[in-house]
Order: sequence, then C-alpha cells, then structure tokens
Amino acid sequence: RMAAAPPSYCFVAFPPCSKDGLVVFGKNSARPRDEVQEVVYFAAAAHDPGSKVECTYIEIEQVPKTHAVVLSKPSWLWGAEMGANEHGVCVANEAVVTREPASESEALLGMDLVRLGLERGATAKEALDVIVALLEEHGQGGNYFEDGSSCHTFQSAFLIVDRNEAWILETSGKYWAAEKITEGVKCICNQLSLTTKLDAEHPELRNYVRSQGWWNGDSDFNFSEVFSIADDHLACCSGRESLEKQGGDVSAQAMIDVLRDKDSGVCVDSESFLTTASIVSVLPQDPSFPCVHYFTGTPDPSRSIFKPFIFVDDVKLVPKVQSPSFGNDDPAKKIPRFQEKPDRRHELYKAHEWARSLLENDQDKGQKLMRIMLDLEKQGLEAMEDILTRTEILDPAEVVDLFYDCVDTELKFFK
Repeated sequence: RMAAAPPSYCFVAFPPCSKDGLVVFGKNSARPRDEVQEVVYFAAAAHDPGSKVECTYIEIEQVPKTHAVVLSKPSWLWGAEMGANEHGVCVANEAVVTREPASESEALLGMDLVRLGLERGATAKEALDVIVALLEEHGQGGNYFEDGSSCHTFQSAFLIVDRNEAWILETSGKYWAAEKITEGVKCICNQLSLTTKLDAEHPELRNYVRSQGWWNGDSDFNFSEVFSIADDHLACCSGRESLEKQGGDVSAQAMIDVLRDKDSGVCVDSESFLTTASIVSVLPQDPSFPCVHYFTGTPDPSRSIFKPFIFVDDVKLVPKVQSPSFGNDDPAKKIPRFQEKPDRRHELYKAHEWARSLLENDQDKGQKLMRIMLDLEKQGLEAMEDILTRTEILDPAEVVDLFYDCVDTELKFFK
C-alpha cells in the first residue's frame, strides 16, 4: 500500500456563512515533522521573451509577466504549500493518493503548480486554467519530501479562491475535474472529494477511465468513486462542522480557532507529520477593500501566532522568516538529490523552537508567554478589522512594513 498522504486541511467560507461580505480561506500544511517552512514575497515582474523558470525539478517556459505573490513554502523546494497574489487569489494544495500510481519521474510538483497558478492567474478560474494547462504539458511527479532514502509521490488536489468564487480541482496524472463553489463552507483534505457535480473537466477524462475499465459509462460519473482506492473518499473533514456551527459568523478568528484544534485532527501532530505552517486569508467581496493574509511561519498553530500581510507596492521584505539560501550547492539541486540535509531554520523558527521548549518544560512561564503572544495576535486582528470596516481608502504607507513589524515584535517577545 502506498504511503498515506500528509493530512493537510484547507477551508473556504462564503457569505452568508461568513461575516460582513468576506470570503475566508484557511489551510494547515501537514508535512514531515522536521521540515522548515518560510514565508517569502516576490514582487510582480516582467520577463524577457524566451526566458525560462526553474521549478523544483524541471525548467519550463516563463510568461511575459508574473504577479506579486506571498508564499508559505517548504524551504528546500521552489513551489509553495499555500499563498496569495496581489489580485486576491489564494491557492492551497493537498497531496492525494488515487488508484493511478503517482509518477516518480521528476516533473512539476503539486507545490510548484500552487506557485505557478498564483504567479500567472489574476482570478481563481485563470489560476485553475494555468494549472491544468501546465499539467497537460509537463505532468506531475517527483519526490514530495526532502528524503534521499525513498521517493514519496502523490497526486494533487487544490483549493483555488478569489473574492467571488472558489474552485476545487482534483487531479490524477494529467487528468482532472473541478467544481465551482460560490456559497457555504467547503473543506478539502488528503482524499478526493468531488463526486458528480463537475463544472469543468479534462476533455478526455471519461474516455480515459472507460478505457481503464474503471467506469462503464452507464452509471453516473462520480470522480471520487472512479479514482479513489476503495472507500478512501468518504470520511473527510472534521473541521467543516465547527465552521458550520458558527452560523453566519465565520471570521478570521473563527478560522484560526478551527486550524488550532488538535482534538478534531485538523491541527496535525503525529509521529510522522506536523502542521508545519498555517495561513488564513480574508477576501472582501467589495474590491475597494484590501485582502488580508495571515501567516504563522512556524509549526503548530496552537503554539504560533498569525501575523497579517497586505499587498502594497514596495512592501518591506522580512529576512527573519526566510531560510538561508544554498544556491547551486543545495543538496536538493544536486543529482543524486538529498544526500545531506542542511540546516534550513530561519530566525523566527529558531526563536519559536526555544519558546516551544519553554512551553514543554516550564508550564507557568510558557503559559504566560503564550498569553502575551495571543494578545499580540489579537491586536493585529483588531487592527485589520478596523482597516476592513472603515470608509476611507487605505494609505499604503500604513501597511508597507506590517508583516515585518509583527515578526519583529514576536521575536522581541521570544528574546
């Protein structure tokens, strides 16, 4: 049996389930326990004709213009687990296992497709079109983990969201199907969830599964049933009920609470996997308001704080949540890959490790520190709520070093 896919969780809530005409998006990224995630910003850029972009394992054609993006990414690879772009598009991925074995040969990773969708798509639907076109052209495959001893491969699912709609995209090899969502609460996890309501699909999808003998063409076409191994696709998403219980009040805080919940399994802390980073994004349906993206940049959201980021020109870079770069000497770039594991911890990660050991070893001091941290987070959430409810237009100067200052303050508390 193939290795289980890491149990990440992604959520989106639309009005009327969410507050004040806001779309609320969230993801917990479950990855190998010792993997470091960094939070990085790339400005919009123009590229020369014929230029290439080097993804994790392969090089592909670059496009003339890429959008500004902010990404939470495993520091050894090119792509991202989750992120957003300047147009209010958010994308997160899930590793999934289907009856089609995932390819070990190096191609695009699901994480590369997250970043490519954000860099190239100005709406959720554009990002989806980008991802499926690249799948068709380059395929998906290669090791999902920084592990020289064994190759862990998966297929990919994506939650792609903008201010107006979301798409759930599920893939197996180059084949795919997608459902459009404009209301309610949706959750995707490490199992297929699409059934018979498909709003877009690979043109050859049904012919292909027929030729494989997975569907007879007479019964309703149910994507999860056709592609899942046995009954894998049934028991998904323990966090959805908690969000639905909020009535029409899903807010950034409600999403953060769900991501922190260990009892439901949404916040993963197991022998093999840990929630190594989290994101919550708030996308006002009224385009005159800015989108706000909260990142932890550290593992275990129940012991981390969510710090806000808003896209403005000349946004201040935050080296303290960026991992060291090893350039071409990086063992992830040399063949054979991953012969050694360099220390990829960034400054915030190291400080957070210290705080975690305090929480584990000195309960009183740990609890006190956690209360201070949560108070800091609350101030950030309230300041953002103010920005999203005021009538005057936001002055970019007010938020150009927002994320920088939050990380800086967090580090000062740890010190």
